Amino acid sequence: MHPTLRRIIFSDKKGIGSLKLLGKWDIHTYPIESIKRVRLVRRADGYYCQFAIHIERQETLPATGSAIGLDVGLENFYTDSNGHQEPNPKFLAKAEKSIKHAQRLIYKKKKGKNNRRKARSRYSKKHLKVSRQRTEHAKRLARHVTQSNDLVAYEDLSVRNMVKNHCLAKSINDASWYLFRQWIEYFARIFGRTAVAVSPRYTSQKCSNCGVKVKKSLSTRTHVCSCGYTAHRDTNAAINILNLALQARDGQSRRNAKGVETTTLLGESLVEQVSTTNLESPCL
Repeated sequence: MHPTLRRIIFSDKKGIGSLKLLGKWDIHTYPIESIKRVRLVRRADGYYCQFAIHIERQETLPATGSAIGLDVGLENFYTDSNGHQEPNPKFLAKAEKSIKHAQRLIYKKKKGKNNRRKARSRYSKKHLKVSRQRTEHAKRLARHVTQSNDLVAYEDLSVRNMVKNHCLAKSINDASWYLFRQWIEYFARIFGRTAVAVSPRYTSQKCSNCGVKVKKSLSTRTHVCSCGYTAHRDTNAAINILNLALQARDGQSRRNAKGVETTTLLGESLVEQVSTTNLESPCL
């Protein structure tokens, strides 16, 4: 770093030299020893200098007395245990026509020509826009649910295995469930909330009123139980997710036949349960 902390000097023999720092973040206000890592990243719209800064960030919020369960999906981004359904913005689906058009324009330009580089840049910027839309959407919703509730529960989904279904892979990636989870856990640490990841096993099949398993296909959107309880399929699942989280918080997490706990409690003891690299903002 330059002594003024307004320029950064690269001395790794790559020929980059000195760069002036632009942007809204006042890096010069942080002590030089608090900067732990610096990366120069190329995006479709330019170069960015990323700083990893060690600071203690804690925002104390009053207790709300509320707890919420979230069931993520493709029809709706999530349905909570109160019955609210957050629409799925489907950023990639909306931009797909424009992206494909930009991709076709690349192959209409001659290789090695400046017009082809410009066409490729326009194509890359469209993908970058979708990526940023997903990040901001996940961040905004995660911040809202963690500020509004003392406990946030969600399913411990294996997205990597789910995207092996080629019929749903594009929609699942567009929904960015794992990114949403990362931001929930990030804000839970900052606001002193509790985030709980529970096993997704039978959350959609089990009745949240009586506990009986009611088998349903994916096309069945309404939960109807013999006990008389009727609810939207996702609302019923969200309530089951919340109940599992409350059991985990109270030390009553269930065990499967192998004796393994089916819930993972995050939040107050989160620092001890995750690696230090995950303590950074998901956008870094």
